[in-house]
Amino acid sequence: MSARPVNQALAQEFGLSGEEYAKVLAIMGRTPTLTELGVFSVMWSEHCSYKSSRVWLKQLPTKAPWVIHGPGENAGVVDIGDGLAAIFKMESHNHPSFIEPYQGAATGVGGILRDVFTMGARPIANLNALRFGRPENPHTKRIVDGVVRGIGGYGNCVGVPTVGGEIDFHSAYDGNPLVNAMTVGIAPTDRIFLSAAAGVGNPVVYVGSKTGRDGIHGATMASAEFGANSEEKRPTVQVGDPFTEKLLIEACLELMATDAIVAIQDMGAAGLTSSSVEMAGKGGVGIELDLDAVPQRETGMTAYEMMLSESQERMLIVLRPDRAEQARAIFAKWELDFAVIGRITDTGRIVVRHQGTVEADIALAPLADEAPLYTRPTAETAKQPILNAARLDNRHGLADALLMLVGCPDLCSRAWVWDQYDSTIGGQTVKRPGAADAAVVRIEGLDRALALTTDCTPRYCAADAEAGGAQAVAEAWRNLTAVGARPLAITDNMNFGNPEKPEVMGQFAAAIRGMSQACRVLDFPVVSGNVSLYNETEGRPILPTPAIGGLGVLEEAARAVGLALGPWLDLVLIGETKGWLGQSLWLREIAGKEEGAPPPVDLAAERRNGDFVRGQIEAGRVRACHDVSDGGLLVAVAEMAMAGGTGARLSAGPRDVPGHAFWFGEDQGRYVLAVTDSAATIAAAEAAGVPAIRLGYSGGEDLTLPDGGTISVKALRDAHERFFPAWMDAPSG
Repeated sequence: MSARPVNQALAQEFGLSGEEYAKVLAIMGRTPTLTELGVFSVMWSEHCSYKSSRVWLKQLPTKAPWVIHGPGENAGVVDIGDGLAAIFKMESHNHPSFIEPYQGAATGVGGILRDVFTMGARPIANLNALRFGRPENPHTKRIVDGVVRGIGGYGNCVGVPTVGGEIDFHSAYDGNPLVNAMTVGIAPTDRIFLSAAAGVGNPVVYVGSKTGRDGIHGATMASAEFGANSEEKRPTVQVGDPFTEKLLIEACLELMATDAIVAIQDMGAAGLTSSSVEMAGKGGVGIELDLDAVPQRETGMTAYEMMLSESQERMLIVLRPDRAEQARAIFAKWELDFAVIGRITDTGRIVVRHQGTVEADIALAPLADEAPLYTRPTAETAKQPILNAARLDNRHGLADALLMLVGCPDLCSRAWVWDQYDSTIGGQTVKRPGAADAAVVRIEGLDRALALTTDCTPRYCAADAEAGGAQAVAEAWRNLTAVGARPLAITDNMNFGNPEKPEVMGQFAAAIRGMSQACRVLDFPVVSGNVSLYNETEGRPILPTPAIGGLGVLEEAARAVGLALGPWLDLVLIGETKGWLGQSLWLREIAGKEEGAPPPVDLAAERRNGDFVRGQIEAGRVRACHDVSDGGLLVAVAEMAMAGGTGARLSAGPRDVPGHAFWFGEDQGRYVLAVTDSAATIAAAEAAGVPAIRLGYSGGEDLTLPDGGTISVKALRDAHERFFPAWMDAPSG
């Protein structure tokens, strides 16, 4: 690499356009060195600079009285009471997980953990949002197996429970799976650590693992779409070590208990480059690095390789000079590398030396201020017609359709997946995967708990990105509400195709509009997030997938409500049902079509219905609760029956809605409540202006349907639990 001349051709290879390279030449006033070109290429990559998305992200609401730090730090921070803060974020590791599923997913978990504990939080929970191609695609099984093992392998070893997530399958992800990882941590509100460097002369310290050649240009690779040669990108995938990460967490938290740290930043995408540039840039100072002091695990590494390596489990810290030896002793105790590799200056420049030579000397202000910012052309996706449910072919009865739906890949049991995750390590998990609409994790030493969820319905977003963006936020809010939590804030992971295509940029802009509206109406601000673009292979984009990670708080963990149905309870449906089948799973799995307008999202109704449900839960009047989403009302009731091992007898729906549309439509803003007194619940709902009807009652071993059909709970479970074990055990073709 060092023998290559630095010119426009090399810059293009590094992902810089001709115009961007010309700007580099103007800033530098000369041809950059190879290392300088590497710095510009990663810092101006889509992955690091958000050059196509920043203009739209500004529309998102990010403030609320409980928000301590919004976007711009390593993770978002919200006040959860008792002098504590929840710190959380979601990030993507999509491209690496396609090339090397196990390590791609594992290092995605490791990276998001570091984003959280670098701010002073002890991680208490991991979640994920996964999208894969068709099960019959020859690559999908290998990718699913590797990703799930990678998530479990890293999270289990580092000792943080994986408590929730979601999985979808669709042909649009055949060549580009999505692996979005979320971590939540807890910290005292007065001990939150930020990344802005300060103090001229303060030492810059490298801690953690040694630097190798893995992951070089990983940020650039994540900023380009895949072609037929994607396997050749394997060297850009990092290799993780969860045991070292566990030591790093403990060492950093021990150091954070002192007053030694001025600023701290994990070495994530673009490694030493991004961490040093961002710390100095945010602090308005300069930084000098001596790469001879960088701990290295490979011989003969160049400055370019060290600056761009994305080796895992590494942090950069600015220390008070009188605390350097104290810090060194802590990291020695935890058997981690510790090296003073530089110092803070007042020059406003990053200067990198290696073997007596200045390898990079760049002014930080233009590196940040003159980074590309594009307002790319947008094209709106044509709206699809509203489907008339009565005209749709309904050849299957309710029982047959229900069995097909609960067994399909998007709705079947995920036990094969979550059984590979340790969801209870730490002893604070109140609601495990599958037990409730959101995971619930108790805050150690308190009655209070956090509720956590990840949500998105990409097929809605593909049909109408604005409605889909609003729905993703609303469903996260609804899932938190369904366990009794007060929703506080979200993190997002915006997964889209090539932003240079107007139709993709139009999807992105529309999704942001929908998310913004929902966040405002629901008082549910965005406090952190990630943008992942160029998710395409050979020109075919993924479905637009604005994944939402939601966080809420319960004052009493013991009051959290699950979805398991007990016997002899009344079932009450909250929310209006018109029988919306456009883009529904019934339409896809039973009628074999993917068409129509997705269900509209009435945000005022979402707020009204959800606030009512939460009030009923807080008053102790709800025994079980489940929001109505994929598959519609009958799937929701069946999931409650399977979770509780109890059947139910259901009454006929309204006469003005066709039966298949009433039971399988995916109208939004709805919940099924199991209560002891349906009349009292319905009266309270009517007083609050909330639609509510009695659906029937629970009991017995069968689900008795209003058309006369009957399915045993055992038969439902057999259908529900069949897919993953049978698919993963079958020989690959």
